Amino acid sequence: MKCPRDRSCARRRPPALRAALLPPPPLLLLLLLVPRVAAAPLPHGDSSGEAELDEAAARRAALPDCLRLAQLLHARAAQLQDEMCEKFSVCQNSMEMLLRNNLNLPKVTEKDGCLLAGFNEDKCLRKISSGLYAFQTYLRYIQETFVSENQNVESLSYSTEHLARTIRKMVINPEEVIIPDAATQESLHTKLKSTKAWTEKITIHLILRDFTSFMEKTVRAVRYLKNTRSFSV
Repeated sequence: MKCPRDRSCARRRPPALRAALLPPPPLLLLLLLVPRVAAAPLPHGDSSGEAELDEAAARRAALPDCLRLAQLLHARAAQLQDEMCEKFSVCQNSMEMLLRNNLNLPKVTEKDGCLLAGFNEDKCLRKISSGLYAFQTYLRYIQETFVSENQNVESLSYSTEHLARTIRKMVINPEEVIIPDAATQESLHTKLKSTKAWTEKITIHLILRDFTSFMEKTVRAVRYLKNTRSFSV
């Protein structure tokens, strides 16, 4: 049935139909592109025990994705390290020990509870998340200095922060994860930027090397959790 010329067919459509025909807003399109994450069930009444079990199950469900992302970060960092060696012949240098003492890069040690002997899941996860947050300023420095790999390092930095947030949610008390404040980050960034030109590439090499080592230990810990351990509740 044709509409009269002085009226619009759209005006005669029911509101619900008109809304359905409208294109989705940009935010909705973005949400549709983001991988879905299972929502944690809400606690019902006094069933706190069931809520805790559901929360623990949600934590375990995130482990496979954390493992894949950690493996990807490890591979990307190792690749960037190889490219530094190939492009600038910065592989090993006598200045490394001196600079390493000044950089104070995050490391996973025996006391962090991430080794298979004496593994402490909550302590280890706190260390991993804190370390990943601490690496953000160092990765920012590489992004600004290693210009030819700017986009790759930016992606590395973004993914590192995402993994840090995800693992922080698995910690029993997320507030115990150390996140450097803005003043601390800016102070470190200023210190890194003051590095003399002839030591810039060595600094980048050391950051990438220690980040690769950190991610290697992260992969081992997350894989161990995924395969053999359950989260404490």
